Amino acid sequence: MNICVGKVISVRGIKILIQANNISSHDILFHDGETFDGVSIKGYLLIRRGFRDIVGKIEGEYLEENHLEKIEGDKEIDFLYLRKIEIRPIGYFEKGTFYEGVKYLPMINDKAYLASDTHISCVINPIKEENNKFIIGTAINENLPVYLPWQHLFNTHIGVFGNTGSGKSNTLTKLYTELFAIKSNQIRGKSKFVIIDFNGEYTNNQILPQNEKEVINLNTHDNNGDMIILTSKQFWDAETLSLLFKATDNTQKPFIKRIINNREYFQKDKNSLENYFKATFKKVFTSTAQKKDVVNLFIDILENLKKLTNISKYNNIIENLRKLSWHSTNQYFYSGSLYFNGGENDKAYKNIFEEHIENFNLPKNYGFDTELNLRINLQLINDLQGGYAQFDHIQPLLKRAESFLVSIKKVIKVTDTDRESTSSLRVISLRNCNQEIKKIIPLLLAKQLYETHKKTIIHSNKPIETLHLIIDEAHNILSSQSIREQESWKDYRLELFEEIIKEGRKFGVFLTLSSQRPADISPTIISQLHNFFIHRLVNDKDLSLLDSTINTLDKLSKDRISHLAKGCCVITGTTFDMPLIVQIDLLPNNKQPDSEDVNLAKLWE
Repeated sequence: MNICVGKVISVRGIKILIQANNISSHDILFHDGETFDGVSIKGYLLIRRGFRDIVGKIEGEYLEENHLEKIEGDKEIDFLYLRKIEIRPIGYFEKGTFYEGVKYLPMINDKAYLASDTHISCVINPIKEENNKFIIGTAINENLPVYLPWQHLFNTHIGVFGNTGSGKSNTLTKLYTELFAIKSNQIRGKSKFVIIDFNGEYTNNQILPQNEKEVINLNTHDNNGDMIILTSKQFWDAETLSLLFKATDNTQKPFIKRIINNREYFQKDKNSLENYFKATFKKVFTSTAQKKDVVNLFIDILENLKKLTNISKYNNIIENLRKLSWHSTNQYFYSGSLYFNGGENDKAYKNIFEEHIENFNLPKNYGFDTELNLRINLQLINDLQGGYAQFDHIQPLLKRAESFLVSIKKVIKVTDTDRESTSSLRVISLRNCNQEIKKIIPLLLAKQLYETHKKTIIHSNKPIETLHLIIDEAHNILSSQSIREQESWKDYRLELFEEIIKEGRKFGVFLTLSSQRPADISPTIISQLHNFFIHRLVNDKDLSLLDSTINTLDKLSKDRISHLAKGCCVITGTTFDMPLIVQIDLLPNNKQPDSEDVNLAKLWE
């Protein structure tokens, strides 16, 4: 540390002004076998104070006219201008070790020296290199490799933001590729990583080879896709079904709870669903207070069952139901000369339906979608018959369920036993799913994973396992500005992720969000992120959001965000002593995410 460049002439709080010895601007200097960076914006200087070296970051410089100029004849013996350098202290060296934070300040006339590469490396890499091999790129100002403190990074919530083509997908992939490269064996059995991949960018050899991770390719366009496994307990849950079918709070959620409660109460009876149908059918047509709407509901039930089997008895019941007429004055059904007057010994019921209903059987091996459709219709019939619900209030839920089950049964499999994944990394690809499934599956997965993980540590004060949920294109499901969905459902969606990001750390659950539009994501969620990898952003709303939520960004770093080159990002957050501007290393072609732009020159050859 022998290259003196000036002295301190002003100390105002943490604003320090140095008068330089000269106005030369050498980029690199060599002295005693060491390399020194010259004076430059965002560079570093050391100020000797006693036995310590205070480290300052250069934030500006300017020239000031030298009023003490002396001239002897035609010869100038002083510079016409004085060079002033503005720096901000960020830490200090003591006994060769760098300590972050403003603990000491210089005094007037203390000497300022250039910082060598050895000093700068200690500043930007506080963890010694021999204990940390987690390298993701090169600091563009210092041209030195950046070693991230992985042990303090992946136990936080992370945000990776940047416009399309800025390199954010490469950064996200690089982070987890390096993590698994150095810690794959230690991670196994102790941590689970789940990537929700909207565009199928991580389904090949990204992060881990295909044979070392579990890839679930969901597909709503045909029946050839993979399935997400849910246990019966997880699926037959009032909150889960309310989430799936966007149930309203006042009428539809209580309706779903009644379905679940009835199912649980009679679950021990092997033929409970079949007996439920028979009892409901008989109750309706032997009642003294009959309801007109129930006939079409029974026809819908039987038509859906017909699709699963060729049992002709369904046709007999359907034909007889279609022949029924409604007596609007007396409020009962009739068929020809037979009237449904009600009572256990109703003649019309005995002649037309009794034999068919007593011999009624459900198809074998019906799926969860058939059971759910049947239970919804039967519950609605019972509620209408008992006066607990109005048809107009529940019908929208019924229609949503019928429509949504067409898609959901292609991507979900409900089993009685849970299948534990043995892979440390799971990728859920939504590339071939319709928009409704793309919205609902991430919520369903997040809810399932979060609640299951919490139960594993319920008897432990500290988590012994961790769950890392990585959401690419997070604005698709975390937007607070969507106008295409019900407010109540949007509130539930955001509240679920806000709970995870607020409370997840104490349970060992961590989120990594990647997005090209951070302003579209709920500000509450953004404000709870701890560390940021910010690529080029040019939208004023995005920049304003970052300015108001990230207090670890200095002004110079903020100003550079809209001008960053491809692959270059600002790294800042609670894990880092100060913001770093890093050129992220490009992954090999076979490990890059499938997010590259179309090469028109090659396509149009």
